[in-house]
Amino acid sequence: MHPLFGLLMSAVGLFMLISGRLKSDFIIYKLMIARSKMLWGENVHRFYQVVGVILIIVGILAALGAIW
Repeated sequence: MHPLFGLLMSAVGLFMLISGRLKSDFIIYKLMIARSKMLWGENVHRFYQVVGVILIIVGILAALGAIW
């Protein structure tokens, strides 16, 4: 797997983590929340925080070549 893909995945995870933590008003985050709120309800921000952390970890492992 190309290291750039791992870094990109980590950047997306960081975006999700920060946006979930700050409950951002950024348009892309609002669109993601609108779709997820039906399933997760008020826990949608916590969901994106957890997914962000998981994406960061997997992205770092992919960039280092530890997986894939």
